Amino acid sequence: MTSSLAAGCAVVLLSPRLGPVLPAAALPALRAATAVYAVPGAPEEVAADPAPDTPELLRLAAAAPVVLVATALTDPAAAALHEAGAPVIGTPEPAGAALVEAAAVMDRLRSPGGCPWDAKQTHDSLRQYLVEETYELLEAIEDGDRQALREELGDVLLQVLFHARVAAEDEADPFSVDEVAGDLVAKLVGRHPHVFAGGDPAVRDAETQELRWEELKQVEKRRESTVDGVALGQPAVALAAKLAQRTARAGFPADLLPDGDGTGATLFVVTALAKLAGEDPENELRVVARRYAEDVRTAERAAKAAGLDPATMGPEAWRTHWPRSG
Repeated sequence: MTSSLAAGCAVVLLSPRLGPVLPAAALPALRAATAVYAVPGAPEEVAADPAPDTPELLRLAAAAPVVLVATALTDPAAAALHEAGAPVIGTPEPAGAALVEAAAVMDRLRSPGGCPWDAKQTHDSLRQYLVEETYELLEAIEDGDRQALREELGDVLLQVLFHARVAAEDEADPFSVDEVAGDLVAKLVGRHPHVFAGGDPAVRDAETQELRWEELKQVEKRRESTVDGVALGQPAVALAAKLAQRTARAGFPADLLPDGDGTGATLFVVTALAKLAGEDPENELRVVARRYAEDVRTAERAAKAAGLDPATMGPEAWRTHWPRSG
């Protein structure tokens, strides 16, 4: 397209997520402009004159360099100026910029005039949803369902944002989502000196990094016991595996694992030995459990197709319709 505009005209697009943050690439055009206008809805901090109607804007832009600040090319004035030949200078968004918008939406839902249900929730009332969403995410990973994985990651993120927003309202000890993120950044940087501090001779591969992570965590949290910090509320198989892993790193001998003929002791030992052998017993058991559930459904479908009621059929009928391997 041959431009009918004066040299130096431009459309500067601000990111709705980042607000009044001007792209550095726009500075030369802004300095050289005869006039800078802003479309309705642009951040007040832009402090530019309101854009005239589109015909007048194009007339002015044909005579002298004009910069129009907008938030989207769908704005009629921005679209017209761009179609007439003005380049578009966008505001690059860093990775994670959408998280700013997500936090803002959570804030709106929780604030006066927002959602009544969201407003009444507490850390305690939200616990069940955190657990449920975590297991739904785990299921999506196990199923290899990419669409579900994306959705469930968002649902888990919602729980983080929700809890952080509730925490910000605590009168005794408030903290914000920014403080949560800041603590995470400090932790990640502090526990990866081989990445952020110019190197760490103790880290040579993934395995030594895992050991180094635990060492740094022990120092950071000033733990007195090898098993301090293990979440005792996690599922029993995962808990046993984590305890076995922690104690093994401290040189704990396998012959001191719980003994006895009881179900609990037997399950603990099997779990611990599997973890020490490099397996993930929680995942292994989940795989078997899910396969068993699917086999049950398959047998029930076969029984129904044969005119039987799965709720009342006996052991022999189950054996008859049970899916055979191979």
